[in-house]
Amino acid sequence: MVSKVQIRSQFDLMNELTSLLIDELRVCEYSKAEYYQLPDITSVDENIIPESILVKKLTGEIAHRAILNSFTDIYKKESLSSRVLKRHPGLLVLKNADVMGLTNRIKQVNKAKAAFKECVLAIDNNDARFEAVHNAVPNLITLAAYRKIHFQSESPFSVRFTWMHKHATKTLTKKMALEMLDKSAGYRNPRMIDQQKWQALVAQEQLRVASLGDKEKLRIRRPTRVSPQVNVRYTAENRYHVSAALPFILINPQADVKLGTLPDYQKPESHPRKKEYDFLVDRLYLEQVDK
Repeated sequence: MVSKVQIRSQFDLMNELTSLLIDELRVCEYSKAEYYQLPDITSVDENIIPESILVKKLTGEIAHRAILNSFTDIYKKESLSSRVLKRHPGLLVLKNADVMGLTNRIKQVNKAKAAFKECVLAIDNNDARFEAVHNAVPNLITLAAYRKIHFQSESPFSVRFTWMHKHATKTLTKKMALEMLDKSAGYRNPRMIDQQKWQALVAQEQLRVASLGDKEKLRIRRPTRVSPQVNVRYTAENRYHVSAALPFILINPQADVKLGTLPDYQKPESHPRKKEYDFLVDRLYLEQVDK
């Protein structure tokens, strides 16, 4: 069993390395610092999926301070949601930096973050895990502490930002899907005035699932909140994207690298997941899995 001392010890190591990184970044020269401030999400609004998100761009020294502060934003704040985490998209472009020293430090921080996560997840029971972590580190938001710091030291063609439509995936058997629909039939749907129409809708969904073979594999691909991401491109074939939950650090790039900014988010008229998949039960984003 993981002890409170082990959790605290691993957390303190992660914290110490993060502080060292911040101190080193504070004295590094930079050619660009941009921080894309997103609206705070309160506990009241955490269940509302926004159709638009306004981005406030900060630049220069104000952005630099916001970027450095973001790496320690891992504690719950009064009235703000701890379920929908604050994201800190930004870009810090360094020049004349000690590439090896800085990349080694960031890797140390990320390794300590992964070790802290592994330490916490070694506690199997959710309630016991929550109690152990918050006894060791009060008010900590563990998912925020786990966040990896992304960086690049080999100059790319471009670094741009966009919004990603993510989805939560859950695999089901036919029996599990029918049990879910059976519970759903007993719910009261406030969007449908006529409860009989609601139950008739669910009954149609149950028939659709019941018609499948007993060994059919099913999956729910439910869209979740959009999140900012960084797209790094070298060539048309050599490119990758990472989360922009924390600022992206670009170390000593060439002068001609193309840099983008994070635009405001506007929900598409129809969700791209709806176009991409043929759902068996559209309401639940339930689909058959190809064998």
